[in-house]
Amino acid sequence: METVRLTMAQALLRFLDQQYVELDGVESKFFQGVMGIFGHGNVTGIGQALEQNKEGLVLIQGKNEQGMAHAAIAFAKQKNRLATYACTSSIGPGALNMVTAAAVATVNRIPLLLLPGDIFASRLPDPVLQQIEYPMDYTISANDAFKPVSKFWDRISRPEQLIPSALHAIRVLVDPAETGAVTLSLPQDVQCEAYDYPQSFFEKRIHRIARQQPAPIAIQEAAQLLADAKKPLIIAGGGVHYSQAIPELLQLSEQCHIPVVETQAGKSAMSWLHPMSFGGVGVTGTEPANLLTAGADLIIAVGTRLADFSTSSKTAFANPNVKFININVSNMDANKTTGGQIVADAKIALQQLLVAMQAISYQSAYSIEQLQQLKLAWDKEVDRLYEADSELGLVQTSVLGEINNFIGEKDVIVCAAGSMPGDLHRMWRTTAPKTYHMEYGFSCMGYEVSGAFGVKLAEPEHEVYALVGDGSYLMLHSELLTSIQEEKKITILLLDNHGFQCIHNLQRENGSGSFGNEFRARDEQGQLSGPYMDIDFAAHARSMGANAYSVTSKEQLRDALKLAKQQTKTTLISIPVLPGTNTSGYHSWWQVGVAEVSTQPAVQARYEDYIEKVQFVKPLL
Repeated sequence: METVRLTMAQALLRFLDQQYVELDGVESKFFQGVMGIFGHGNVTGIGQALEQNKEGLVLIQGKNEQGMAHAAIAFAKQKNRLATYACTSSIGPGALNMVTAAAVATVNRIPLLLLPGDIFASRLPDPVLQQIEYPMDYTISANDAFKPVSKFWDRISRPEQLIPSALHAIRVLVDPAETGAVTLSLPQDVQCEAYDYPQSFFEKRIHRIARQQPAPIAIQEAAQLLADAKKPLIIAGGGVHYSQAIPELLQLSEQCHIPVVETQAGKSAMSWLHPMSFGGVGVTGTEPANLLTAGADLIIAVGTRLADFSTSSKTAFANPNVKFININVSNMDANKTTGGQIVADAKIALQQLLVAMQAISYQSAYSIEQLQQLKLAWDKEVDRLYEADSELGLVQTSVLGEINNFIGEKDVIVCAAGSMPGDLHRMWRTTAPKTYHMEYGFSCMGYEVSGAFGVKLAEPEHEVYALVGDGSYLMLHSELLTSIQEEKKITILLLDNHGFQCIHNLQRENGSGSFGNEFRARDEQGQLSGPYMDIDFAAHARSMGANAYSVTSKEQLRDALKLAKQQTKTTLISIPVLPGTNTSGYHSWWQVGVAEVSTQPAVQARYEDYIEKVQFVKPLL
């Protein structure tokens, strides 16, 4: 057997560089490079391997470990999970910075390979810098924190252990049903130790992603459920994009006259102009989508986890006779309803379901006039929100309208947290797929700027806009600098409403006052109720080398958007908006805990409302 002597780190990178995926006969390279920040836990191992292997995987220098991992997630999401970056860090705080990103990847079912450095496997110099000593179990290090948020975890304690571990890692990463964060914990001494690796370990490997076929009986049962339904509704989730099932979704909707609503991950599967497209569903959903959901007698959920926002905390399906067809490549997700489960690739399942319905010439019972009226009324409502005005300052819904009207059809927006996801899910008008990139599985504050950089890596020919609130921007903006370093221009649209206003709204809606959610100075009583803090976000961006503008009117915003589009370098536009000028309601409800005992009368009243509404929560769908 032919072998080659390499350090474990050198062998790992050579292996990753030879991994390819194939879907529907189209082959592509899986790992595009490594994002990394070096420290004593990886600089002499993976760092050395990257330095000497200049023709292999490219290094992108991160500025914050969580931020670079978010960028890798966004890249993989935009690539429909067919390509990704690995992320390497030192031990201790560098590694732990990536735990949040690991959760983002796993919750959203996005492939992310994490390569944190670890303490010495030999234990000879213990305790080393940044080592956590757990007296009950000396095998535990900081990297054990990745276990609950990883789909596969291993610690490579000997260089030869890399061979089976790497094969298991890639198996999970390319599996549509199992993918998420994969963590290979790499002790800093083992990274540098050599082994005679079989040459066959480094041969090109093509991982063919087979489209999972549904069980014939599952299609038959689903077809019968649909045949008996008068008012079915399709909920399109992120799996529609990942499976590339948009043509099949459109065909089933059009031929069977079935309205389509979208989750945050599914949005942009259908153009807002399509007569059967009714926008976002659930807590952040549109009025027609939620009315149709309430009246539906059959829900066809395609590629969605049916989380609380999409289901209005399981109160959205008001029809007492409603049934479900759940199409998902993940057995766990498919079995979240008590109705028909189709564990299969969405594209294949929709194709076969359509064939079954064509055989009986199925059509729903919706009247064209009813659907047209719902759609027309909502279009007028969005127009009203886009034109909203105030003498006190800029209105958030109208700012988003200006942005929506300006950007190009193929431009991509990125968002994740705060009040904007609700406004965007309801109001944003998409006409092309993959132009709406929302991380709402984990709704991770700080994803936006890093995510926009990752999307730009995936779509360098398109303009990419990060829509971010001041709260999220302050949490994490470090990859703004990386975007400049890599000459991948993004435009950051920072809506400044002086704090964590989304949670401020939630706080007040449930009876509490204004407490701890706005960026205010302390008043004379020592409370955070003084004037708003004055933060010059444009100056901050310019200090890192970005272009930046501050606007205070719609006219200035339009001019700034034009200037930003002409720039070749990352640009930030700071836009002050009035707090509380976001959307809410539209026949939805979100279950959050309300204090059962309180000295505040408003909280007591909200608790009574809560008890009344919680009785409608269905334990099963």
